[in-house]
Amino acid sequence: MNKYLSTLALVSSVLAAPAAFAGERTVTFAVDNMTCASCPYIVKSSMAAVPGVAKVAVSFQAKTATVTFDDAKTSPDAIAAASMNAGYPAHPAQKGS
Repeated sequence: MNKYLSTLALVSSVLAAPAAFAGERTVTFAVDNMTCASCPYIVKSSMAAVPGVAKVAVSFQAKTATVTFDDAKTSPDAIAAASMNAGYPAHPAQKGS
């Protein structure tokens, strides 16, 4: 019985581990095709509609979108896909060295 409880505790901790590491993340995306004043609004609206996204800030001048989201509920790929579906291909911006 004691061995069973130990095994159960180990399995439970392994299954719960990803949830323990989930949290809020912020990613900056480079966004293509933003050519007019309404483009940032469309990008912001499409990204903000993804479940788990908490905040979106779009810069028309820099052609970027900075998104804060719950990584247990969504991913950068899902956010980029939402922007792409609206006509604005987005990909995580490369960090300078």
